[in-house]
Amino acid sequence: MSKVLAALEAALGDAVATDEAILKAHCRDYWSRSELTDWLGDAQPLPLAVVTPRSTEAMAEAVRLCRAHGTVMVTRGGGSGVCGGVLADRDQVVLSTRGLDGLEHLDSHNLLATFGAGTMGMAAEEAVAAEGFTIGNWPQSIALSTVGGWVATRASGQYSTAYGNTEDLVYDLEAVLPDGSIFRSRPTPRAAAGPDLRQLLLGSEGTLGVVTKVTFSLRPQAECGIRQAFHFADFATGIEAMREVIRPGWRPPVVRLYDARESRRHFRDTCPQGRAMLIFLHEGPEAHAEAEAAAVADLCRARGGEAADKQTVDDWFAHRNTVPSWRELFEQGLVVDTIEVATDWRRLNALYEATLAKFAAVPGLVAASAHSSHAYRSGANLYFTFAVSPEREAMLGAYDACWRGAMEAAAELGAGIAHHHGIGRVRRDWLTTELGAPGVALLRTVKRALDPDGLMNPGVLIPEG
Repeated sequence: MSKVLAALEAALGDAVATDEAILKAHCRDYWSRSELTDWLGDAQPLPLAVVTPRSTEAMAEAVRLCRAHGTVMVTRGGGSGVCGGVLADRDQVVLSTRGLDGLEHLDSHNLLATFGAGTMGMAAEEAVAAEGFTIGNWPQSIALSTVGGWVATRASGQYSTAYGNTEDLVYDLEAVLPDGSIFRSRPTPRAAAGPDLRQLLLGSEGTLGVVTKVTFSLRPQAECGIRQAFHFADFATGIEAMREVIRPGWRPPVVRLYDARESRRHFRDTCPQGRAMLIFLHEGPEAHAEAEAAAVADLCRARGGEAADKQTVDDWFAHRNTVPSWRELFEQGLVVDTIEVATDWRRLNALYEATLAKFAAVPGLVAASAHSSHAYRSGANLYFTFAVSPEREAMLGAYDACWRGAMEAAAELGAGIAHHHGIGRVRRDWLTTELGAPGVALLRTVKRALDPDGLMNPGVLIPEG
């Protein structure tokens, strides 16, 4: 038995697991490339142990022991990440946050709820919903991801246009830093007390510490909800309709535009072929929801939008999180993934066309499409899907070529390379195009200051060099 394993077992007892099935279930996340590599027969090596502390103090002890023995630590929440943020190798320890589970405190007067970082997203939402509130974060992975994972990746949910992204919802945080000390941010609605240190942990992907608790600022559940949809001549016209909805200040929680290919796939019976579908959800006090829905409908019609049957939106809500597994697609000979990027309104359609052109240059491309799911005053995201059908031995190369094309298109247009899935390994080497060389150097300096031995999730987020 290794010295670090013996020390962990002595200190944490049954929180330390070495069973092969547990190691295999925790060694990576849901990154398509990892799944493909495994499916092709190149199995991921198993880590030394999975440690699941049940308190912040126990997590801090696990970190201190691993650091004392020079052991690499890989933090894992629900394992739903899709960018290779979790990939534990031999002699490494997985720190699972799943033992830090549940609602710890709900303050209905101040609209605050504190959870252990390992609480699954749907469980957190259901806990506050029972008291008449909502967190307002509805990622597609809500049933599979943890609230700490939302923080670590700067996640975004389907209702973000009105309610904001994770960084807008977090009130305060607790985390174990790489030296085993415990950081707690001040629970205050706003502070001008120097840089906001919570931002070091938001998006840090386990490289700067382990998030152990999260407090969210809640909202009362909406009094009224109105759904509607419109289809447009093309994607570019739909983009302009989105922009004109957001510009005067309307903020429907859901503003989602599908291009012609995706509209045909999702709304075959209600969207004419070749047109782009734009769907909305309006929520809030009844008077607000009704006024917003009416104003948005007028703006869409002025752009040539034609109203779709309400059942269109109802069906989307019922099935929006139903997707096939990677392996089901591999078995059909398809290499598939999704890539989300973002830019301002002026460049959005150019980014859409440039990225599709990059995909088209990849041999064996079967399909490429996009939708926009998050809109802001000054721009929006694009969420691409590609499918390639190469020979078995060319599958990994085709996957890499599609990702390279998407990152090149974003870099060439000065767009953001990641909107809400994070960096992980798949985008790591493109981070310099996002932050510039000085920005990456600054990130490396912060990493060295907090984790001088490079033991917290190495290989993720920060480019090598």
